[in-house]
Amino acid sequence: MNKLEAVVCKIDSLENLSIVQFNFNETTLSMMSLGLVNINIGDKVLLSINSSHIAIAKDFNGEISLSNRLECIIEKLDKGELLSALTLNVNSIIITSIITTNSVNRLNLKQNDKVTAFIKASEISIQKVITE
Repeated sequence: MNKLEAVVCKIDSLENLSIVQFNFNETTLSMMSLGLVNINIGDKVLLSINSSHIAIAKDFNGEISLSNRLECIIEKLDKGELLSALTLNVNSIIITSIITTNSVNRLNLKQNDKVTAFIKASEISIQKVITE
């Protein structure tokens, strides 16, 4: 499970649905949430993202509906028989993506490759508000 510290910068709500935007390492991330409570603009939060919910693209240059895009460098690639774990560096912050080994082979991924990590807004959650 990936844990990212971010700051809430915008909240749009309609009835029970909220779209929350965060500043994470100078990048805007968006989260879709039902029943959001006790979160305010300016709050520092710990976001949670499952490693298997991070998709990877190589040489991506088009448009896509996924809200969250992180430019990364593959620091480590552990290829398994069916699944592979990618350790990704996002401006000195490490996250992990788990994808199929077939995808690793198809994309010809290797250590030090520049890739784009994509995360659906519905796959990000707030684990906790950080109080200092």
